[in-house]
Amino acid sequence: MILKEGINEYLHNIIPDRDEILLEMEAYAKENKFPSIGPQVGQVLMQYAMLTDAKRIFELGSGYGYSAMWFARATSDDCHIYCTDGDPANRDMADEYFKREGITDRVTFLVGDAITQLNSTEGEFDIIYNDVDKHGYPAVYDAAIPRLRKRGLLITDNTLWYGRILEPNKSEDTLGVLEYNNKAFNDPRVLSMILPIRDGVCVSLKL
Repeated sequence: MILKEGINEYLHNIIPDRDEILLEMEAYAKENKFPSIGPQVGQVLMQYAMLTDAKRIFELGSGYGYSAMWFARATSDDCHIYCTDGDPANRDMADEYFKREGITDRVTFLVGDAITQLNSTEGEFDIIYNDVDKHGYPAVYDAAIPRLRKRGLLITDNTLWYGRILEPNKSEDTLGVLEYNNKAFNDPRVLSMILPIRDGVCVSLKL
């Protein structure tokens, strides 16, 4: 965590109680050490989806559908969410949660390389959410920005990367995060800021 332990726990505890489905999904992530944005970032996704009145959302790296659940709860029935993951098992698990939530008709889950799936899906998006393998972040940035509508948002998790961005010996994943951040803050097409909650969430507004 980026924030000192007590602050992070405080932020987690003030979030309203989640319902059975979200709590079950969070428990699965904890028990199986599955990377998950958790409720803090979930609240951020919900807030931005409401602010933009999002009708088309594309996720690069959806896991088993946790982030999509937050987006779905923030948007109206005419919003469509595209999910991507390389593992069909994650798609199958997400489908079960979506059925229980009653949002199956609002979600298209694409299995395969996330950027390939984005390039194969027509139209502009109100929000593009990125949580792929970190070494792939720069390529996601390049692919995503042209696909956003004006005033659309690119939201990316893990952009402070547990503080590894400050370490002298940088892995391929760390270098990917650093390059992504440099792109986001030096691109005149967008206005970006990193929210220092959990592991850092970069929000880029297309100008």
